[in-house]
Amino acid sequence: MREILGILGPLVRRGRRRRLRLRREVLTARLDAAVTFAEWDWPVLPGVGLRAKTRTAAGPACACPDPECAVPGAHPYDPGLLAATTDERMIRWWWTRRPEAPVVLATGGGAPCAVSLPAVAGARALTALDAMGMRLGPVVATPTRWSILVAPYGLERLGELLYAKDSVPSSLRFHGEGGYLLLPPSVAGSGQVRWERAPLAGSARPWLPDVEAVVDALVEASTSTPGGGSRLTY
Repeated sequence: MREILGILGPLVRRGRRRRLRLRREVLTARLDAAVTFAEWDWPVLPGVGLRAKTRTAAGPACACPDPECAVPGAHPYDPGLLAATTDERMIRWWWTRRPEAPVVLATGGGAPCAVSLPAVAGARALTALDAMGMRLGPVVATPTRWSILVAPYGLERLGELLYAKDSVPSSLRFHGEGGYLLLPPSVAGSGQVRWERAPLAGSARPWLPDVEAVVDALVEASTSTPGGGSRLTY
């Protein structure tokens, strides 16, 4: 028995050290990501996150005071959205104190905006846009929605763009000025946030397509299905 324990003891200790190392890597991943985004001039702030070990009938509970929060863990709360910054010292202060906090991008202004679709429609859309030769930048994916990052645009320009269209898929959402988007490697109530199309490694600042080009391509993909159906339905 003593010989068995002598063999198993080092294995158990190595396993414990490995788990601790992995946990540290997970906890520093969001800080590292937030600092990288700030280097790209993408203003970020910590999201509200999830309430540890608390679940509702719909899934993990949001850490905000609303017991019926529609987007658990996936929104700003304290600090509010206006606190988003590219200041590395502030970012390090936030995530040193809350290393598990999601990374929230404040969209619009000089920061990236996004066009998002339900996950199934998003997968179909990317296949269609690839077939059309459409160049895309980073694409963020959650289990429920995919978001195509686009160059900054104003609300007035978006309004003019949509007004000029005969129809726009109702499944599209626009994350522009005054909006926000969760970035990888965050976790929210809907699940893990990941890159479906990651920024190019070593990018000084990722290239982003123009919103009009993306919307035009999505509308074309939506209306070019045989039989008049749409690839972008839920």
